[in-house]
Amino acid sequence: MSHSVFLTGSTGFVGGAVMRRLIKDGVRVTAAVRDESTAIDSNVNVVRFDSFGDANWHSGLAGIDAVVHCAARVHVMSDTEVDPLAAFRKVNVEGTLNLAEQAAQAGVRRFVFISSIKVNGEGTQPGKPYMSDDRPNPSDPYGISKLEAEQGLLALADRTAMEVVIIRPVLVYGPGVKANFLNMMRWLDKGIALPFGAIDNRRSLVALDNLVDLIITAISHPAAANQVFLVSDGEDLSTTQLLRRTAAALGKFPRLLPVPAWMLSSAARLVGKGALSQRLCGSLQVDIQKTQTLLQWTPPVSVDDALKAVAAQYMSDKKQ
Repeated sequence: MSHSVFLTGSTGFVGGAVMRRLIKDGVRVTAAVRDESTAIDSNVNVVRFDSFGDANWHSGLAGIDAVVHCAARVHVMSDTEVDPLAAFRKVNVEGTLNLAEQAAQAGVRRFVFISSIKVNGEGTQPGKPYMSDDRPNPSDPYGISKLEAEQGLLALADRTAMEVVIIRPVLVYGPGVKANFLNMMRWLDKGIALPFGAIDNRRSLVALDNLVDLIITAISHPAAANQVFLVSDGEDLSTTQLLRRTAAALGKFPRLLPVPAWMLSSAARLVGKGALSQRLCGSLQVDIQKTQTLLQWTPPVSVDDALKAVAAQYMSDKKQ
């Protein structure tokens, strides 16, 4: 394990979990933080910045062994930017490569980049998962920006001594998860009848603890250098199975109506919710064999144990 890590996105869902794990492992952490009022663990050295695109990181990178770059302009459902791709490029491409160039100049040994499965595409046919070495096929500005960042990083690794590791997570869930996953738990908790009882798709997910464990592995594993890795829990679920197992973790009985997937998809498209329909009814699977074989890595947390942790946090938050 590296003795010193420079971390971005430490106030986020994934980055915060990475920071907690690094501190627990006794690693010296320097965190890049934008907001002056943000409270960070007293064991962490903090570097403040205004804009990722043109930040000067040299003081924060001195003596650093590895960078873990979790910060990004993330995918948003209703983007208000006039030119979303330009907005994504400014942070996800220019900001990433600005940090990476300075890291290489500072003698940082390894740069771990948290990318996205959206680089591969938006969905798979059942039983035909994405592979890490598949030809990329991003279709939205976020996925395009992540691919361009990956390409820039690998080019940088070719011309400098710094190694790059790229990790493309699928949907991440864990204690404190927000957005659609949180809504799903609320529906199940309230006993709302849901029309998702007959969906035979396959979705790869990754528990936060499993993703963090792979990130920690990627910081120092010799075989990770200049590689692209996909990550999941290693068990793919249909939407129906996910709802049933999440309900079980909550101690609830799910009320799932067996509405055919084609009917749900048609109705969703009619009301302009085609993208949501794809996530609920479509498949997106990844093959993590390369990740497991090359890094001798196995997801340490099972799906059901991860769901229990999410449910416990949800119930705790509800009481407050």
